[in-house]
Amino acid sequence: MDIAELTRRLHAIRDRNDWRRFHSPKNLAMAASVEMAELVEIFQWLSEDQSRQLPAEQLAHAGQEVGDIVLYLLLLCSELGLDLEQVVRAKLADSEGRFA
Repeated sequence: MDIAELTRRLHAIRDRNDWRRFHSPKNLAMAASVEMAELVEIFQWLSEDQSRQLPAEQLAHAGQEVGDIVLYLLLLCSELGLDLEQVVRAKLADSEGRFA
């Protein structure tokens, strides 16, 4: 995954649609949260086994929501000046240290 390329493409969409004014860190965090809630909704009321064996249509829908979440997080990192790969690697190293 080329994060820089994805971010450039997102910025192109944002700029073409004049959405920058809406992309404050607060708004992007809230938008990611809404998308996460939409992902959670797919699994609501499913058993553990059902959640692991989604029908093709629901699996595709889950993928779309995951994509939405990641794209909002990319935009959020961009607005905050965070390097997504760096913060993920740092968090993973922290988890490896605490839970290994």
